[in-house]
Amino acid sequence: MTDAAASRQPGDASLGDAFHVFDTTLRDGAQREGINLSVADKLTIARHLDDFGVGFIEGGWPGANPRDTEFFRRAREEIDFRHARLVAFGATRRAGVAAADDPQVRALVDSRAPVVTIVAKAHDRHVELALRTTLEENLAMVRDTVEHLRERGRRVFVDCEHFFDGYQADPEYAKRVVRTAYEAGADVVVLCDTNGGMLPAQIQAVVRTVHADTGARLGIHAQDDTGCAVANTLAAVDAGATHVQCTANGYGERVGNANLFSVVAALQLKYGMKVLPEGALREMTRISHAIAEVVNLTPSTHQPYVGVSAFAHKAGLHASAIKVDPDLYQHIDPELVGNRLRMLVSDMAGRASIELKGQELGIDLSGDRELVGRIVERVKERELRGYSYEAADASFELLLREELLRGGAEERFRSFFTTESWRAIVENRPDGSHANEATVKLWAKGERIVSTAEGNGPVNALDRALRLALERIYPELAQMELVDYKVRILAGTHGTESTTRVLVSTGDGGGEWSTVGVADNVIAASWQALVDAYTYGLLRAGVEPQG
Repeated sequence: MTDAAASRQPGDASLGDAFHVFDTTLRDGAQREGINLSVADKLTIARHLDDFGVGFIEGGWPGANPRDTEFFRRAREEIDFRHARLVAFGATRRAGVAAADDPQVRALVDSRAPVVTIVAKAHDRHVELALRTTLEENLAMVRDTVEHLRERGRRVFVDCEHFFDGYQADPEYAKRVVRTAYEAGADVVVLCDTNGGMLPAQIQAVVRTVHADTGARLGIHAQDDTGCAVANTLAAVDAGATHVQCTANGYGERVGNANLFSVVAALQLKYGMKVLPEGALREMTRISHAIAEVVNLTPSTHQPYVGVSAFAHKAGLHASAIKVDPDLYQHIDPELVGNRLRMLVSDMAGRASIELKGQELGIDLSGDRELVGRIVERVKERELRGYSYEAADASFELLLREELLRGGAEERFRSFFTTESWRAIVENRPDGSHANEATVKLWAKGERIVSTAEGNGPVNALDRALRLALERIYPELAQMELVDYKVRILAGTHGTESTTRVLVSTGDGGGEWSTVGVADNVIAASWQALVDAYTYGLLRAGVEPQG
């Protein structure tokens, strides 16, 4: 081993240099179809990743495009990194050109990033067909570029592109690339499953062999084309890799990369490795969703650890066990990753599901078997008609409160208003345009209110008429807005006679809630969902219902 390889720079990440969590969302993750990040977006995501506590953030390829060059300039000036080191990405020098004379290598130095990752070819066919050079010149390109960057005070990681495919084709040459990079002074040599075609057993065997044969410090970069990127990353760690490259939420080209959050959670909670600062893991769900908002993609509801369904339980058998001990059907406490247990109410629900859901909503149902049984039967009857309460917590809470107050010693369920009638009119005009008008007649606080409004559709007109009628009496409604609206035609009926289910999501700036309506036409179903939405919103705002 050369002196350069023996004198590695000390670790820069806040947790030391024994293990690296390296994020490449801003470079590799940004190659996902549908993601197009501005400089401001990249700066925001970099702050989130630094807050999460990753050790390294790969910001892009300076010199390759103006956006990435601008990002590195602004990141230096605008972000005071607390945990992460900023990384610039580039390539080895071109064939036949000195590293000092290569413009893209110069751009890496000019970025002033303290760490540089260079991509190198480790597959003999790629060297000959893509680079159009010799195998020996490719090794010289790796060696010269690493030494040049080290001489200028940069810490260097080398990504061996297509390494596993190259290893299958010519294992000795692939290992020569690793040795050359490491002996030239690279801190880590990263083995890349660029095509994403490897499986965990293959990854583990190759990493173990390369580690033993070269003595290099190894990392892993896994694409998810076989659905094994997270498993492949962990298999590489089992075989001796101490550097993992991942992306937030698994974003990346084609089907994506190893998911940062799944990998980190597994390392910290399953392997017992301290790879994040104290308390950072509890921020994981928030960070995941915040980055999804920046890239303008809906967070995956079924993503491990951080998805809203990751700890959601629907089956009555599961609920019965969870009531005894939540660990019986959960592999971790969801609060460890900033998530929470959710009980889904459906026709599969039993008494335990209802009791636990009530507990989640802050309503104690224990000890009243008759009440719980009545709620179970009502839920099953309504779901048979097409209602779906697992996606409409607010409507379920209203149903629960209504049953809680129905009969017995307590007064009947009270509401904020009662509906006398409503109607919606769609007028088709000779010029092909449409006019939508709705009228609602309500009673609220002893007053009869008639309100008419127009909208860009019959449902929007109803929504506006309802608001117009009530906002004078309940000004809290001004803070609420409809944020999502879904319609589903239910199976089991024919053509235009089909039953319709409408789900409405409403927000008030501090949170969102969902309500459901079912009827033989979309407008009637929408009316039910809207009434529930505003009733729940007023309860949430602390308004006292009328008598």
